Amino acid sequence: MIASFIITFRETLEAALIVGIVLSYLARTKQTKYNKVVYLGVAAAIVASIIGALLFTSLAGGFTGRAEEVFEGVTMLIGAALLTTMILWMMKQRHIAAELQDRVATEVAEANRLGLFLLVFVAVLREGIETVIFLGAASLVSTNNSLIGAAAGILAAILAGYGIFAGSMRLDLRKFFTITSILLILFAAGLVAHGIHELQEAGVIPTLVEHVWDINPPVNADGTYPLLHEQGYVGSILKGLFGYNGNPSLLEVLSYLGYLVLVAVLWKRMESGHDTGKVKSADSASIA
Repeated sequence: MIASFIITFRETLEAALIVGIVLSYLARTKQTKYNKVVYLGVAAAIVASIIGALLFTSLAGGFTGRAEEVFEGVTMLIGAALLTTMILWMMKQRHIAAELQDRVATEVAEANRLGLFLLVFVAVLREGIETVIFLGAASLVSTNNSLIGAAAGILAAILAGYGIFAGSMRLDLRKFFTITSILLILFAAGLVAHGIHELQEAGVIPTLVEHVWDINPPVNADGTYPLLHEQGYVGSILKGLFGYNGNPSLLEVLSYLGYLVLVAVLWKRMESGHDTGKVKSADSASIA
């Protein structure tokens, strides 16, 4: 549930910020006659995202046995790859608001309603499809990633987006995206490890060492799971959010840690590149 909330909150807030930037620009330039085009783009993207969710659900329910394990493993790995790509891409978009406004200005200057519609449609649809894939992958890891958490995340993001642009709410977006990025990276690491687990179950890749450790408490006498068992209340939350596994295989542990190391290196490299860019800009300004 918590993972679902974080995913939908972040993705919906990104979409809300995009729409808010477009509407704010149209209001500032007295071009509100194009607002209807923006609303139509958002509505069409939502409908397309819902269709995508239904197709994903239908596809996921069409597999059984080994094929189901392969599908789940591949879906988790794809979800982790897309999630990582999205996070790193967002880190590079330091001037996304200005770039988006420039594109809107071009479409409005040319009175290109279709172009503006497609701009909004594609931007919101991207967030919608990402949400479908991420939630689909999360639901395969833990059943606690419920629709309630997803719905709460969407509602909270809409309210936050409205509050930001209405001026009634202040949010340090840089800090927000940094914190949620770290949480989502840990979630993606769990997807990688669980994806490897499913492919091992299907016999696609070797197990090598079945259990590096086993810290799952024994099942209670009444058949229920202890809190810290990976299927217990607390354990299942940690499993869905951070990929907690009480008895992982060697490849699961290596893939989890290897993913975190790889992302940490890429993150550090991108941050270093950004700092270098700021120094060069400052030097150029002082010379000028």
